[in-house]
Amino acid sequence: MYYVIVASDGTGRTAEQALNAAITQFQGTELEVIIKPGVRSKLQVLEVVEEALERNAFIVHTLVSDEIRSIMHETARKLNVETIDLMGPLLMRLSQQLENSPSEKPGLFRELNEDYFRRIEAIEYTFRHDDGQRLHELDKADIIIMGVSRTFKTPLSIYLATKGWLVANIPIVLDMPAPQVLSDIDPSRVFGLTTYPSRLVQLRKVRHEHLGGTTGHYADYSYVTREIRFAHAIYQQHPRWAIINVTSKAIEEIASEILSIYGRH
Repeated sequence: MYYVIVASDGTGRTAEQALNAAITQFQGTELEVIIKPGVRSKLQVLEVVEEALERNAFIVHTLVSDEIRSIMHETARKLNVETIDLMGPLLMRLSQQLENSPSEKPGLFRELNEDYFRRIEAIEYTFRHDDGQRLHELDKADIIIMGVSRTFKTPLSIYLATKGWLVANIPIVLDMPAPQVLSDIDPSRVFGLTTYPSRLVQLRKVRHEHLGGTTGHYADYSYVTREIRFAHAIYQQHPRWAIINVTSKAIEEIASEILSIYGRH
């Protein structure tokens, strides 16, 4: 039985995965892997090396800090413990090729991975909860957007999702009450969108013409005015909802306004 200690100033997953990939080339070898995450001090390095000495193990490490890596090399050399440095040579060569110095921030890869998967989760959630779908899951949303047709609910939701926010959007349809489930939602998470009737008419006429004039009263000024008034009547029933006027604003600007209000709450 062979023992190997995986030491990392992060979670140790990078070194463990690299080791597992390499070990598959040595079939029939019995190997016990011991993970030591969060190694960021001289004392922790000494503890890892002493354990390796007791177990007659060797150390595989991914330490991004030059200082901690040097301490590992020196301590292991003094105690005659074998080490394999997976990160140091790679960082050195990258530094030469890129003509730049590494940040030496432990756990940065894990943070980037977590951020990436958070965004993927947010985008998937937002697509599943577009246009009033799956109302029973609204409690999981960070942000809920409401508004009549053509107030940028979907593109705004997707933009916020790419920033990592779980967003649901709900259409407001003339003479249809707001979903009852909204009464149980924290009002600071709900945002009502509005705009000027004349501007909304212009946007809807484009869609009306694109669909060959099959949308009925959809783009009529009187109908649009009634819809906007109906939306405001719903908003007035929930005075703690924030109302955002989206007229002539870019998606980024609307999103920034929403996040600013959300942050204050």
